[in-house]
Amino acid sequence: MAATRTMPLAPVRRRRSRLHWSEQRDGWLFFAPWLIGFLWFTAGPLLYSIYLLFVRWDFMNPPKWVGLDNFQKLANDELVGVSLYATSYYTFLAVPLQIAMALLLALALNQPLRGIRLFRAIFYIPSIVPAIAMAVTWVQIFNPTYGILNAAFRLVGLTDQRWLLFPASTRNIFILISLWTIGGQIIIFLAGLNGISQSLYEAATTDGAGTWQRFWHITLPLLSPTTFFNLIVGIIASFQVFTQAFVLTRGGPQNATLFFVLYIYDTAFVQFQMGYAAVLSWFLFLIILVFTIVQFRLAGRWVYYEVA
Repeated sequence: MAATRTMPLAPVRRRRSRLHWSEQRDGWLFFAPWLIGFLWFTAGPLLYSIYLLFVRWDFMNPPKWVGLDNFQKLANDELVGVSLYATSYYTFLAVPLQIAMALLLALALNQPLRGIRLFRAIFYIPSIVPAIAMAVTWVQIFNPTYGILNAAFRLVGLTDQRWLLFPASTRNIFILISLWTIGGQIIIFLAGLNGISQSLYEAATTDGAGTWQRFWHITLPLLSPTTFFNLIVGIIASFQVFTQAFVLTRGGPQNATLFFVLYIYDTAFVQFQMGYAAVLSWFLFLIILVFTIVQFRLAGRWVYYEVA
């Protein structure tokens, strides 16, 4: 009796085994394009960049092992400090301004007004315009010779300004340009605002809280996770600013806009020092990593998560 009971189970098990194998095969087939792309375009170059840390390679000659010479050069390179200062100046001014402006616009665009979706689209579109096209547009605006802004100044009797020829004004112009692409941050803030329960505002209003009190004690604390996300992403993006500086100034004037990624690019593809460029790249990665860890450590003091 036992044998006759187990006999029909064998074909069932074989069918289940074939079905399981078929599902495994299909899963790997769908997963394979991403895996191949990751290994070829991400993991492979990443591992190769670790090898480049210890060699001197100029594209034309075979890589030459130099040990820790590239790290010693990093410690003695004055342009590292210059580019870090330019990047830090941009980061510590642009990122807070981006978050503040994005929050204010999100509050304005969260009002139940007619045509508000059109205004949301208008503010978001600049953030998806190709970076090169955007940079060329700013060149046409701020060019000291034929720029649109100087032409407008001449129409009202004002003198031309050398917008991109002085270090201080050039840095501030880049901060102004960064505010043009805060559409993504606005959308994230809008999502955060829509996630706040209206019953909290109604209860606060009933207790006599004014507009500022509701904003300070309800909106800001409950938006703190969204603000934290925008802060982390904004800092990481600001340390990697490149396109605008490459098109507008190429690091000038007087290295005022020699941002760190632009310096890495010049080191790798202008000076052909691939090993040293790899050291600079990993150095930038460590800086971003440290800033991110510090932000996560400090988040417990001001980020509030809703507890169900």
